Amino acid sequence: MSDKIAHLDTANFAAAVAGATPTLVDFWAPWCGPCKAIAPILDELATELDGKLKIAKVNVDDNGELAAQYGVRAIPTMLLFKSGQVADQYVGMMDKTSLKSKLAGKI
Repeated sequence: MSDKIAHLDTANFAAAVAGATPTLVDFWAPWCGPCKAIAPILDELATELDGKLKIAKVNVDDNGELAAQYGVRAIPTMLLFKSGQVADQYVGMMDKTSLKSKLAGKI
């Protein structure tokens, strides 16, 4: 996994999404096949969009309270945060081109 992707938990979540740079948070679990499939795409985007977008991950098995707080019912769910507020939500596996185009107008 890219060193540009932060791992968040209840202790560091609020500070991580509060900044001026938009943050895409991937809610995932180690046993989730689609989560494993999208991970390399997020790694690539973390490098390609460095400076424009931060990417972070929340393991829902370890941080169920965060998943519940944001209404995550299916994984992978990716929430785009701008200044600490949810700006958009993407649910399920998608290819890199689709995800990048969805993000393009938001970052």
